[in-house]
Amino acid sequence: MQHFLFKALAGLILLALTGTLQAQEPTRIAAAADLRFAMDEILEAYREDHPDRPIEVIYGSSGRFRAQIENGAPFDLYFSADIEFPRMLQEKGFAASEVIPYAIGRIVLWSNTVDASTLTLSDLSRPEFRRIAIANPRHAPYGKRAEEALRAVGLWDELMPRFVFGENIAHTLQLVESSAAQVGIVALSLTLNPHVRDQGPYHLVDDGLHEPLEQGFIITRRAADNANAHHFAEYMNAPMTRAIMRAYGFVLPGE
Repeated sequence: MQHFLFKALAGLILLALTGTLQAQEPTRIAAAADLRFAMDEILEAYREDHPDRPIEVIYGSSGRFRAQIENGAPFDLYFSADIEFPRMLQEKGFAASEVIPYAIGRIVLWSNTVDASTLTLSDLSRPEFRRIAIANPRHAPYGKRAEEALRAVGLWDELMPRFVFGENIAHTLQLVESSAAQVGIVALSLTLNPHVRDQGPYHLVDDGLHEPLEQGFIITRRAADNANAHHFAEYMNAPMTRAIMRAYGFVLPGE
């Protein structure tokens, strides 16, 4: 009898501990690297407003995140710099929500060694720019738009030997910061961070040279019953959140 009671008590304790761990498990966001600074501020505000709702974020390449989610990666929300990636996941049954547009991004020329505000894409052919950083167009939306813009001005093939490819747009910025490249085509949102802005100005690339960087997010299938994931999705449309996104150069839906 005592043995039975001991096993029953142990089972109840284990069940209680499991429930506590599940309750404390954070909601996980996979976010495009162009959101690094904006999302950090948004999450700081969210945690202050909702300390009982744990949440964490990983930044990276939108294309790689799409593949990881298809292969079972444990993400609850997916923010992509190319809205087509979450649309693909929705079509394949990996989404628990509609695809929600949240911003349009912009690409810029940026350098911490020359005044990029005086440059245009045509200037990239100058001999002093021996290395030019762009995100890998195969899986990074900002790299794809950089390729489109350079093709539009007839420079893609000429500059190909000089390209240094970043794994994502944040890595591309780091390549310029570390002097692995003299100039880069990066996200406007990253250059508006005070630390980056103090290193040098930028030149806004004409958005008529490339397809729009329309961005969107989904709640993943795994998070269909995750109340915090749904709550954060609504929080993305809060006035404070929109103000933060706007401050980092994003064009917002309806504006």
